[in-house]
Amino acid sequence: MTISYQWLSDYLPVTVDPERLSRILTSIGLEVEHMGRYEEVKGGLQGLVIGEVLTTEKHPNADKLTLTTVNIGTGTPLNIVCGAPNVAAGQKVVVAPVGATIYPSTGEPLTMSQRKIRGSESQGMICAEDEIGLGTSHDGILVLPATAVVGTPAAEYFKPHSDIIYEIGLTPNRMDAMSHWGVARDVCAYLSHHDKKDFKPKLPNGNSFKSDNNSLPVEVVVENEKACPRYSGVSIANVQIGESPVWLQQKLKAIGLRPINNIVDITNFIQHETGQPLHAFDANQISGKKILVKNLPEGTSFITLDEKERKLSAEDLMICDDKGGLCIAGVFGGLHSGVTSVTTNIFLESACFDPVITRKTSFRHGLRTDAASRFEKGTDISGTVLVLKRAATLIKEIAGGQIASEIVDIYPGQQAKKEVAVKWHFIKKLSGKNYHPDAVKNILNGLGFEVIKEGIDELRVAVPYHKPDISLPADIVEEILRIDGLDNIEIPGAITITPSVEEQYAAETYREKVASALVGLGFNEMLTNSITNAAWFSEEEQQGMVKMINSLSAELNILRPSLFETAMDVVARNCNYKNNNLRLFEFGKAYSKQGPGKYNETEQLCLVMTGNKQDDGWKQKSIPADFFYLKSVLEKIFRLLGIDEGRPAPVEVGKLYNHLVYYSNGMPLAGIGEVKKNVLEQFGIRQPVFFAGLNWQLIAGLAGKSAAKIKELPKYPAVQRDLAMVVGKELAWDKVDTTVQKLKLEKLREVKLFDIFESEKLGKDKKSMAVNFTFLDEEKTLTDKEIDGWMGTIMSSLEKELQAEIRK
Repeated sequence: MTISYQWLSDYLPVTVDPERLSRILTSIGLEVEHMGRYEEVKGGLQGLVIGEVLTTEKHPNADKLTLTTVNIGTGTPLNIVCGAPNVAAGQKVVVAPVGATIYPSTGEPLTMSQRKIRGSESQGMICAEDEIGLGTSHDGILVLPATAVVGTPAAEYFKPHSDIIYEIGLTPNRMDAMSHWGVARDVCAYLSHHDKKDFKPKLPNGNSFKSDNNSLPVEVVVENEKACPRYSGVSIANVQIGESPVWLQQKLKAIGLRPINNIVDITNFIQHETGQPLHAFDANQISGKKILVKNLPEGTSFITLDEKERKLSAEDLMICDDKGGLCIAGVFGGLHSGVTSVTTNIFLESACFDPVITRKTSFRHGLRTDAASRFEKGTDISGTVLVLKRAATLIKEIAGGQIASEIVDIYPGQQAKKEVAVKWHFIKKLSGKNYHPDAVKNILNGLGFEVIKEGIDELRVAVPYHKPDISLPADIVEEILRIDGLDNIEIPGAITITPSVEEQYAAETYREKVASALVGLGFNEMLTNSITNAAWFSEEEQQGMVKMINSLSAELNILRPSLFETAMDVVARNCNYKNNNLRLFEFGKAYSKQGPGKYNETEQLCLVMTGNKQDDGWKQKSIPADFFYLKSVLEKIFRLLGIDEGRPAPVEVGKLYNHLVYYSNGMPLAGIGEVKKNVLEQFGIRQPVFFAGLNWQLIAGLAGKSAAKIKELPKYPAVQRDLAMVVGKELAWDKVDTTVQKLKLEKLREVKLFDIFESEKLGKDKKSMAVNFTFLDEEKTLTDKEIDGWMGTIMSSLEKELQAEIRK
């Protein structure tokens, strides 16, 4: 929410310093996230001065330059070289003397210095309007009226608007503070409480409203009273569409709004002044001079103000005439019913629409307008007519015309104010502070509450319509605390708490254990959004995914089915910033659709590696990350958690090369592979990436199931033997390992591949594999005869099963 200091000050009975106001706003729960200066003309024309051109003569060394002398009221004229074709003696101009800084409409600021131009001294610059931010024309220097006084500071002559702007972080329940007047009400309540005076905000003027005639009546019929509990309107005839006055344009520009025309600007002004959105219709476009507030059939076409055709839902509330839709109620106008440059008669709407229906319509059509953001939080139903009078009076004052009807006000089910009772001891208990009853009543009165009944132990109040979020005694205490100042909450000397017991502590313990181990291995934890981009998936892949109905944006419209895509996005972002050596992990949730209305949520863990696993150093060269290193990390996690992962099995998948899957009782525990080239190209990654995904939900359930075993170190030495063999080039190591393990040699403890060699000398499509075998008997020392026998068995099996040729 953007608040203008000068605009806000219009409603405050006393002047409050901008810095103090910032502290007050934060103290009462309207946190100031940013406070900055706004300048209609950047730099505020500081240092520039009004001057008069005394003499002009052609530059001796340049046809397009003119030598001038300029009086700026300092006694000694300035010599200025000017390139403008329209410079002439006797003109009143804007001068930037040496030391002044100009801020062009486009480009960088420029500070004046004394310098020579084609051999002639120049002591400043005679300015064009685009060179000082006053316009866009660069046809020549800006020539002022003859009445301009020489020596007058340009800032004093032009009086450019400046302001202090606050960016306030509003919580969703604070619709009452979505306007300058609403903020002023809170500030006055604060000042009254702390300065011990009765401050009231100045009300926007609507008392001068008076109907001039009834020449343009418009009938209003509300068919859906739930979606539109109140609808008010008035007609204004013979208005003149044009530019808004300077003061109105300046207020809108200060808060970041672009002036359009006087009618639209007034509706925007009123919205930010009072918090009540308005809509102006071209009355001549209302067929039958009748407004119908109703729902149209499902799929009805409607062209909105942005010239887009939209298909309406049967739940969308529409403002219609007897021919069809004019406006999506509370959200967006129609193309053919709005105010244009040729509009002469208008019908002005001030209504209250149901927050839930408005929000659903806004998200359904992707129309996040200022009006929708206010209606979806709730508006003050009691203020529609007062705001309408204020706006109609302002339109008549600025755009002329006559108020050509009485106010139409359809309010069938007038709402009673909510009543809330709060105990005095509850206020003390919740706030930790013993407030005097008079202080409580004054705070609540300042916020618009009405004291209905005051008892010895209880206070009953009526809640104002502009605070629809107030319904509980705790809400009343919060209001009291806000105005007293959230920074004034007393801190007790002792705090009593009841420790919570975590039922799933084991899963969290395992998670912390694995995370710590990964960090120890050089990995960094990443956090990504579980809502991701559907564009990363094919139409076929999206079939089983959970799609967002009301997506936050076009890029965040689906719940991720795995952690893979979001991890690749992180890798791509880091690589774009030249952070190429990555070891990343993330615990997160993935989602899938099991059937109509049935969804599945699983906890997952992913590991990602790319770049080098070891950088260049004075003792070693860099070593690139590879599949096998990540596989070893994965298996370390299993061992850490006491899980027997078994032997992985190759499984073909669309996005990974050499994909291996680990199973437990037929359920996949984890998968690992190298990301395919086409996937890397999709994310703009130009280096190999290795990915492992773990079903953390299943792994956490299996962790700790097997008891830890402890045994003493062997008393007898292990014996190692190496074996080299020539095999087919396509033979995988897994086949060799499986062949050896099938022999079930009791004393064989480990089989390890330690070298692969390829050469034409070995034969076509051949390679040499060097394997290390470790034997151990815990009862005695092994003999050469025993080991030779086992090695013979192994070699025979390899020759028979794999057609291996043993190298001697």
